Amino acid sequence: MASTVMVRVFNKDGELVGPVSSDRVVKSDEQWASELPRQVYEVTRRDGTERAGTGELLNNKAEGVYSCACCGLPLFRSEAKYESGTGWPSFYEPIAAENVVDKKDTSHGMVRVENECARCGAHLGHVFPDGPRPTGLRYCMNSVSLVFTPADELGSLADPAAEAPLLRSAVFAGGCFWCTEAVYEQLEGVHEVVSGYAGGEARTANYAQVSAGRTDHAEVIRITYDPAVIDYAMLLEVFFTVAHDPTQLNRQGPDVGRQYRSAVFYQSEEERARVEAYIEELEASGRFGDPIVTTLEPLEQFYAAEAYHQDFVEQNPMQPYVRQQALPKVDKVRRKYESRLKGVGQ
Repeated sequence: MASTVMVRVFNKDGELVGPVSSDRVVKSDEQWASELPRQVYEVTRRDGTERAGTGELLNNKAEGVYSCACCGLPLFRSEAKYESGTGWPSFYEPIAAENVVDKKDTSHGMVRVENECARCGAHLGHVFPDGPRPTGLRYCMNSVSLVFTPADELGSLADPAAEAPLLRSAVFAGGCFWCTEAVYEQLEGVHEVVSGYAGGEARTANYAQVSAGRTDHAEVIRITYDPAVIDYAMLLEVFFTVAHDPTQLNRQGPDVGRQYRSAVFYQSEEERARVEAYIEELEASGRFGDPIVTTLEPLEQFYAAEAYHQDFVEQNPMQPYVRQQALPKVDKVRRKYESRLKGVGQ
C-alpha cells in the first residue's frame, strides 16, 4: 500500500482544495486503543456499530462539516445530510469521492458496501442504494466515527497538505481501464491513476452492470497529475496516440460495447475547448485514416471501481488478456516517451 493518498482537504481560509498528496495515518492497534475513547475505538478500529438512535450527531442540523474522528479528514457536508429514519446520521454523498473508500463487506451473513476513511482506514459505516436524489445513495454513518465542525470554524480544519502544490485530475475513457491505467502509471508527474466508471448513475457504478452494457457508464481512469511536471496537453497526446485507438466506435480491440467508448470527461469549459481544438488538429493532420469518434462528455461524477481492478496489470502481468492487450501499450509508451518515464534522469 502506498504511504500517501490523494484526498481533498481544507486550507487555512476554510476552502476545500485538492486533490493533494497526504500521508496515510498508520498506527498500531495498541496506539489507537490508547488514543481514542473506548466507543470510538470499538467502532472505527474494530468495525463496531453504535446502537441506533443513540448517536450525538443524529439530530444535528447545524451547517458545517463532518470529519473523521481518528485523523480529521473531512468526509461529509451538512448540505448532504438528511433524515433517513434509520437511527444513524445519513448523507447522500461524501464531501469528496477521494476521501471515502468503499469496501465489500460479507460479515453477518450478508453482502454490503462498507465505508472507510481514505487516509486512516477508520470504519465509518455502510452505503446503501436507497437514498434520495441526486445520488440515490444513503451513507449510513456512526456518529462516533465523525467529528462536527461548524461552518464558521472551517479554518480550524486547515491541513498542512493543503499548502503543497495543487494537483489536477483528468478523466479519460479508452476501452478497458486495465490498459489505460497501466499506460499512464509509467509517466513522471502522474501521482495516481484510479480505474472507475463515469457517465451513468451511482446505483449502477459496479463492474457487473457496467461490463454487461446495461448502464450509461464507460470504463474510465482518473489521472491525478502535477501540472508543473506533466501538462494536460501531454496527457491528451498519450491518450490519442498510445493509450487507445480514437477511431473505434464503442469498442477497443476485443472489447465491444458503449462501456468501452472513446471519451474525454471534461471538468470545465476550458478543458472541453482544449480537447475540441486538439481533435480538430489531429483530424487536419490526417494522422488517422478514419474519423475520430471520441465523445466529449461533462464529468458529473467519478466512481472508483472495485479494489481488485486497481493496478491490475502490475498485479497480474501474466494474465492472458494483460499480455495480449495491455503490455504492448505499456511497451509503446516506454519506447515513445522514454525521457518522460518515472525515474529517468534521477
